[in-house]
Amino acid sequence: MKIGIFGGSFDPVHVGHLLAASESADRLGLDEVQFVTAARPPHKRIATPAEARHEMVVLATIGDLRFRASRLELDHAGPTFTVDTLRRARGLWPGAELYFITGADAYHDISTWREPEALVELAQMVAVSRPGYDIKRIDPFFRERVIPLEIPGYELSSTEIRARVAEGRSVRYLVPYEVEVYIAKHGLYQSHS
Repeated sequence: MKIGIFGGSFDPVHVGHLLAASESADRLGLDEVQFVTAARPPHKRIATPAEARHEMVVLATIGDLRFRASRLELDHAGPTFTVDTLRRARGLWPGAELYFITGADAYHDISTWREPEALVELAQMVAVSRPGYDIKRIDPFFRERVIPLEIPGYELSSTEIRARVAEGRSVRYLVPYEVEVYIAKHGLYQSHS
């Protein structure tokens, strides 16, 4: 069994995430991709509650049988570190080959993460291309140990989507329709001026 562990804040999840997961599954021969919503990422401030971000992931992934919306971090108390998440994943799927999928931009500061060297022992590292980020800028330790994946059309960012919503602009076709409805229904990312 080959399992992708796709970690992210997913604030919100968008079609670029889905494309990256699909391409990773196809190119790496993954049986499934677990979308692991970061509960309390230590390196990032998140305004949207974890449960709301997870609910959007559930809505976005329901149409692809290879995708799973994982609670691997959400049901864990305290700060969530990737190394601990991968250890829990290893415990859940002891015989599986694990692939940790994240944007290449995350590798910029991965050496500051908790136990960064242990990550490569727990899972095969996958760096998905990100706009404006040269994959060659990955930390040298990881550059030799990572599978780089160039994903066509992955120019989208959650930051851009939040800004568009705050400006009252459409996010149609940038996020799955169900996520667009969820954002509107719950008033997420609205500018409160």
